Amino acid sequence: MKLLNDFRLIILLCLTLGLAPFFPEPHLWGKLKWIAGGAKGMQPVDWFDVVLHGFPWVLLIRIFILKINKKNVA
Repeated sequence: MKLLNDFRLIILLCLTLGLAPFFPEPHLWGKLKWIAGGAKGMQPVDWFDVVLHGFPWVLLIRIFILKINKKNVA
């Protein structure tokens, strides 16, 4: 559970796995544009790719929400 709360590790994952490959544009960004355009022609492997590259970003958002809630409770 410690790994899921390690801010530095999550940032590293976002900058590597979350954005790779970087050229011509970050892979996740291209997939999100594809989904926003209707996701026509997306195969199951493309959806898996979105989950794989998006998971570090979900963890980062989770950490921010936990930090904000901790400040509001205290």
